[in-house]
Amino acid sequence: MIEFAPIDETFTLEGYTGVSHLAGAVREYQLEASALSPQLAHRTVWMVNSTSQGGGVAEMLPKMVKLLQEVGLRIRWVTISTDRPEFFSLTKRLHNLIHGEGEPDLSNGDRELYEAVSRETAEELKPHLQSADILVIHDPQPLGMGACLKRELGIRTVWRCHIGLDEHTPATRAAWRFLKPYAETYDRAVFTAPDYIPSYLAGYSTLNYPALDPESPKNRELLPHELVGVLCQSGVEHPRHPVATAPFQKTAQRLRPDGSFAPAAKLAEIGLLYRSIVTQISRWDRLKGFGPLLEGFIKLKQQFDGSRRHRGERHRQRVENARLVLAGPDPSFVQDDPEGQEVLRELCEAYQGLPSEYHESVALLALPMESRVENALMVNALQRCSTIVAQNSIREGFGLTATEAMWKHVCVIGTHACGLRQQIRDRIDGILVRDPLDPIEIAEVLDDLLAEPRKREILARTAQRRVHDEFLIFPQLRRWLRLLAACANAPAKIPDDTAGPT
Repeated sequence: MIEFAPIDETFTLEGYTGVSHLAGAVREYQLEASALSPQLAHRTVWMVNSTSQGGGVAEMLPKMVKLLQEVGLRIRWVTISTDRPEFFSLTKRLHNLIHGEGEPDLSNGDRELYEAVSRETAEELKPHLQSADILVIHDPQPLGMGACLKRELGIRTVWRCHIGLDEHTPATRAAWRFLKPYAETYDRAVFTAPDYIPSYLAGYSTLNYPALDPESPKNRELLPHELVGVLCQSGVEHPRHPVATAPFQKTAQRLRPDGSFAPAAKLAEIGLLYRSIVTQISRWDRLKGFGPLLEGFIKLKQQFDGSRRHRGERHRQRVENARLVLAGPDPSFVQDDPEGQEVLRELCEAYQGLPSEYHESVALLALPMESRVENALMVNALQRCSTIVAQNSIREGFGLTATEAMWKHVCVIGTHACGLRQQIRDRIDGILVRDPLDPIEIAEVLDDLLAEPRKREILARTAQRRVHDEFLIFPQLRRWLRLLAACANAPAKIPDDTAGPT
């Protein structure tokens, strides 16, 4: 099944020019678009991914599509789904295998399932396409669908792969073998890092970083009264005075010691406005390293003994008062991630297993997603209240949650996962832990950063500048314009009929 995703973004290019530090980037984008967009006239560009909610791709596409439309491109956004849940279980396995995780035991039955769903979705989209159009497919889920359409229509195709691993393992080789007959049919491929490109795509692949929109609800500046308002509207803080705005459609749910979730405002206050807060916000995914981060934070609390008293009474109070916030989407709204519910359940069990005196020190939040804007504002407020934002990923395609915190002038902890080290220069823009599975190292890094406010400030300042220069949406859009124009002007690739989906 396919669905035409609505583009309801209202912020315009004209609006960006009113923001002094963005005006130059907007002008450069408009100048390049004036030269390239006529080369894409009479073509529709189709952006296709697996979901309109949850994850970085679904978050980036609405604004990207809107801003490309504003410079004259005809562009549509389509998502795919299926009534066969085993398809998304398979694509989640492929996702993990590309990251080097899982057993490399893909079967003929897996291929039959993948091709069947690919053909079904291709048949639904096919009547809407013209041979001159450009089809841009995001990640492995709709890759087979695009290959089917390429073979039948000769349409120009681009595969944007947002994930990868900077080493070769039996798991990665199994995934890339499985995807090879589909990926090879595409005219172009786009990756986040050169390390991610499989050898058979090296000749026609290019690089483009993910990017954030600085004026989106998730990233725009929040004045103090707005920040407090969002915390109260989302139910993560108790209003101490009358609040002019009504609560959000759905409020954040916080895990209780008995394993159930309840509205966060009804439980013990987190103290986001006056405590040291360590935060990680991601999908519920084992590769995000939630478990070791939780263990590391508890070790920080437990190990503050005589050996650390030299840091002084003030630091002792910081650690004692510190809180850990682990937040992610309501997993029922992330339909292409069947692992999410299981990972969240495991984290809930780990939380319940903590000594009772630490339950108030950890806030595990499920953020509702009925409203994309309200969800984004919740994330924005949580990140801005944080002393440290962690992205403790074992594997990471890029890690926009780290980029978001860097933009907000917050000190970040990352790992040496390839996507994170593309953006965080160790001890310049943040701290990269060597082993995201080592709770002791995580505890030591947290302790060092909590002890040194000046160091956090320097890291946060350079991180914000790096995002401004490298990871905002306008440089990304300029790279997309160049790629699409080059694709339109080059002869369409003729796929080999002896391989690939039937």
